[in-house]
Amino acid sequence: MMRKLLLFLLLALLLVGGLTQAQQRTPKQLFEGETLAPEFPTDLDWINVENPLTMSGLVGKIVIFDFWTYGCINCLHAIPVLEQVEQKFADEVVVIGVHSAKFENEGQTENLRQIVQRYGIHHPVINDNEFAVWQKYGARAWPTIAIVDPRGYWVIRQSGEIPFEAFDNYLSGMIEYYDEQDTSIIDRTPLELALEGAGDPGTPLLYPGKVLADPASNRLFITDSSHNRIVIADLNTHAVIDIIGSSARGKDDGSFESATFDKPQGLALDGDLLYIADVNSHAIRLADLAERKVMTVAGNGIMGRQRLPFGVPIDAPTSVSLRSPWDLEFDDGGRLHVAMAGTHQLYIYEPESGVLYPSVGNGREANLNDVSLADSELAQPSGLYYAGAGKLYFADSESSTIRLADFENDLVTVVSGTTNNHLFEFGDIDGELGVNRLQHALGVDGGPNGDIYIADTYNSRIKVIRAGETATKSVFGLGGLGGYADGDATVAEFDEPGGISYADGILYVADTNNHVIRLLDLETGLVDTLEFANPEALVIDAAALTLLGGNLADDEVIELDLQLLAPGESALRLLLEFPDEYKINPLIDSQIEVRSDDGFNATAVVANANSSLVIDVGEGEGMLYAGLTLYYCREGEEALCFIEEVNWVIPYQASADYERSEVTLYRDIFAPNL
Repeated sequence: MMRKLLLFLLLALLLVGGLTQAQQRTPKQLFEGETLAPEFPTDLDWINVENPLTMSGLVGKIVIFDFWTYGCINCLHAIPVLEQVEQKFADEVVVIGVHSAKFENEGQTENLRQIVQRYGIHHPVINDNEFAVWQKYGARAWPTIAIVDPRGYWVIRQSGEIPFEAFDNYLSGMIEYYDEQDTSIIDRTPLELALEGAGDPGTPLLYPGKVLADPASNRLFITDSSHNRIVIADLNTHAVIDIIGSSARGKDDGSFESATFDKPQGLALDGDLLYIADVNSHAIRLADLAERKVMTVAGNGIMGRQRLPFGVPIDAPTSVSLRSPWDLEFDDGGRLHVAMAGTHQLYIYEPESGVLYPSVGNGREANLNDVSLADSELAQPSGLYYAGAGKLYFADSESSTIRLADFENDLVTVVSGTTNNHLFEFGDIDGELGVNRLQHALGVDGGPNGDIYIADTYNSRIKVIRAGETATKSVFGLGGLGGYADGDATVAEFDEPGGISYADGILYVADTNNHVIRLLDLETGLVDTLEFANPEALVIDAAALTLLGGNLADDEVIELDLQLLAPGESALRLLLEFPDEYKINPLIDSQIEVRSDDGFNATAVVANANSSLVIDVGEGEGMLYAGLTLYYCREGEEALCFIEEVNWVIPYQASADYERSEVTLYRDIFAPNL
């Protein structure tokens, strides 16, 4: 017990900060707050719950507040970590997202709903755009975490990204601490949610992030980001030619049909080699279009927590932990530039030598211009355009600027947006450099005459810097809160466009929140929506991906022999035996449910081949009923899911004369007969 306690104390440093402080803290000080958590204001918009929650109604739960804003890459990094927390501590912990918006556009509830859907957030979210909750908890930065103990007292506040291991150890310690006092302190009743828009709306594309038009090969490449795939279409007929990725979420290399991605964004093409910025896999992927195979060329799939040394080549880039590569662009020397949003830098990957290294930015999140490449400070670069002669333009989203990295003159400057080295000067203003303002621009590209086009994302506009000029001008989109309308420049509307690509007088725009690709004819000034010639090729048929398992055991019922048990709590163990190369599918929850004649009911997620849950049996004779719904797949083929359904009837006799407190259910899974 003491060894475990010391482990909790040491790992809690990641949450409470300061070695001396933690060494002096007792378990009571670590896990019991002294200040009653403040109630929520009554006029907030809530997402994912039927009615607003109250702190008094959450007493008995450990509550984690996540203060975030959705354009912040560090905040996005917290989402999968909190998802792990919710899965492991589903009964004890409630996560509440407190969205305190940096940008005006982020503060709109409908835009926030889009983000909740885009990133699959399944916990309550508050629109705190007036910073009321933020101020009550004294938050100072995005992201910030605050924890309230199960008695309703605020115990911890910590800014920055926190790894799952720290949450895991701290929460395990807190749960053990309170359960040792009284198991009734923690309320393990599941919180009722009303998920808003959690499903796929059924559109051919789902939050497309980037687009790449290639007239030389007559192909259009689209990152269908929330479908976790890349769509290839004919540039003229708009017929779907091919699809890269199974649509399952992951980082599996292999054939186009079996490869998996996780929120891919930017693309760069070299002949039949398509490079892909796989954001949530923290990797650069390569799709061989001729061989129809995907491989990883940089990133080990683990989110990095340290910056690589500036300019120092990494000879084995697949062994390195990267942080959210967002866009890619080749220069005329064959080097691949990478917008490494998570480290606020640009990198270079050299395909010929296979080395990777930071090339612009010292890694500090800021807006520092008119300095060298090494000394410059960036803020979440998310879009790239190479104009030749060593000039690389990049959309620096969190500073709301378009900036220029001049490799020939070793200089970083700003070409659109604020020139005041500031992260909080943004808006929707046309005009000369120094006057004009952008709002979280994500995309940039150029035309053959030297014009620079900008996807001004949070203003829902397309803007331009004309060749030889320094002013920025809006050319498409009415701006405001976003909308969806085709037509000329006086009526056309977009909704958070994130990617832009020029080809033969047309701007191809990934209109992210509208789930479409828009075509902007620069000669006629008309905006149209791309219609796929064969949209049926893009349908993801979920039913077709779930097949009956090898046992052909739909609702099979197995009756066990009489179980002689001690009354009270027992363990129900589930042992599964899989054929070689098969496993539980991690992309969908397998579950076992147990109930009894006297009203006991429990459900648990089956995450591995040896699982258990606690059952409660009363003295005397009775019946338990267990039902298993198991989803499994072959290794590397998570998109192809097989289902096994089986039920057990378990007669038991419970008496103080018996010592046994375990029931074992065994199931041998056979390979599917395809």
